[in-house]
Amino acid sequence: MRQSIVGKIKHSTERFGRTLNQARVSQKEKSTRNFRLRKAKLGEVVLEMRGITKRFPGVLANDHIDFDIKTGEVHALLGENGAGKTTLMNILYGLYQPDEGEIRIRGKRVTITSPKDAIDLGIGMVHQHFMLVDPMTVAENVVLGLKSSREPFLDIDRAEKRITELSKKYGFKVDPSAKIEQLSVGERQRVEIIKALYRGAQVLILDEPTAVLTPPEVKELMTIIRRMAKEGLAVIPFITHKLPEVMAISDRVTILRRGKVVARIETKRTNKRDLAKKMVGREVLFRVKRGRAKMGRVVLEVKNLEALSDRDLPALKKVSFSIREGEILGIAGVSGNGQRELAEAITGLRRVTGGRVYVLGGDMTNKSPSEFIDQRIRYIPEDRMKRGLLMDFSIAENAILKAHSQPPFVYRWFLPFDKKWFLDERKIGEHTEKLIQEYGIVTPSKDIPTRNLSGGNLQRLILARELSQNPKVLIANQPTRGLDVGATEFIRKKLMEQKEKGMAILLISEDLDEIMSMSDRIAVMYEGKIVGIVPADKAKVKEIGLMMAGAKQEGERGH
Repeated sequence: MRQSIVGKIKHSTERFGRTLNQARVSQKEKSTRNFRLRKAKLGEVVLEMRGITKRFPGVLANDHIDFDIKTGEVHALLGENGAGKTTLMNILYGLYQPDEGEIRIRGKRVTITSPKDAIDLGIGMVHQHFMLVDPMTVAENVVLGLKSSREPFLDIDRAEKRITELSKKYGFKVDPSAKIEQLSVGERQRVEIIKALYRGAQVLILDEPTAVLTPPEVKELMTIIRRMAKEGLAVIPFITHKLPEVMAISDRVTILRRGKVVARIETKRTNKRDLAKKMVGREVLFRVKRGRAKMGRVVLEVKNLEALSDRDLPALKKVSFSIREGEILGIAGVSGNGQRELAEAITGLRRVTGGRVYVLGGDMTNKSPSEFIDQRIRYIPEDRMKRGLLMDFSIAENAILKAHSQPPFVYRWFLPFDKKWFLDERKIGEHTEKLIQEYGIVTPSKDIPTRNLSGGNLQRLILARELSQNPKVLIANQPTRGLDVGATEFIRKKLMEQKEKGMAILLISEDLDEIMSMSDRIAVMYEGKIVGIVPADKAKVKEIGLMMAGAKQEGERGH
């Protein structure tokens, strides 16, 4: 009896304690929400980061960084790949914790230990690699993880109404009921922005916002950013390499180099060349000088090539062209017009349904990827993380992919009843160290997981691996996408060096300036077809643009 009474008292005390704690948490959340939503004047400093320092094994990613942002401004955070930008923004969003320093919002020191804390404080982040669930609708993705007003059921109608209101306010074009898998890259990015705004973001971090967008989508995003800033949001579009866009859209620029702030500038007081110099620490060439082509024999020839997309729809429609030794053939076109399917079809990664592929006159149609590798055809894929590298493997292991079963990286050990190949760790190590030095790959060790490298260093590693195997033909698909000006300049120079040595290069790029400055001839793709091939020295941007839009056909047709 006595135990029963004691148990009831204990239970009541615990329940009262839980209720009190819930009330405290509720009051704290209410306080945070009120603190977050207090209206700030345009131009008022709403967020400050002071003395932010973050260390990783062998790397000082952020070195006592000071950074602030004002309401109604667009603040660009620039720096080379690996300069510390992503780390700094991940700290602000609660994904990392600083080793030193503090964050203040409207003068009040805050602790951000998770993205939830950041969201509660009005900080939203749109990642370069979108965090969306493809089979779900826009509305379902936006409310994912939020409490519903109709628990345990979802209030999708209410969410769709709010999404429509946000879309109209900021000029988005998004259907709340559309599934993510049906949307273009630009539309998916808008969904990510809506997710942040739906949660009450007042400071919006855009990570490499234009890296995967087409020119029309970039123009539309710029309009949206200006409108959001005008409405009183603080926007950080941290763009690394598209300096004309920084000049066009930002009010202020903070530049990082090797983890430190090297400059804080009002955009109107600087220019593209000055920004590039501060980012890299030296003068940067925006255009690589194209030497006179010394062309040899035809190395790669494609005749009436046809192939299907991943959805079994026609992706390539009777594509024909050829490339000679010492030539760069540029493929221009808006993303999604068959460029990826073309690259995969001529490297053995996608089955050809019609036409032929010839390498030095030999028929390679529908041969395996290993047979293309044996013919010294090398490939830089557009998605370096998913298709170019094994991210959990070490740098050294990735450096010998495609050559791991060949000398000098292996040796044979004969046993009485068996024979096996063994990796030569010493040779692999020497080879990797040489590539790290020659290609300027920034890493504390060749043995760390490749996923620890920045985007620019990942691309340098792929380029180093492919070129070190002395290819006859290099298929380079978006080789400088998402890279800073220094890494872009380096990769373009390397490609030009290889061309001058006699390599045939197929350059696929959505950067029209890159295509115009590097190619000997330019082929334009539209809806899976080559609509024209023109000599680069006679090509005009306006004409190429019309061909990219399918409004004009010109020049050679498949030669």
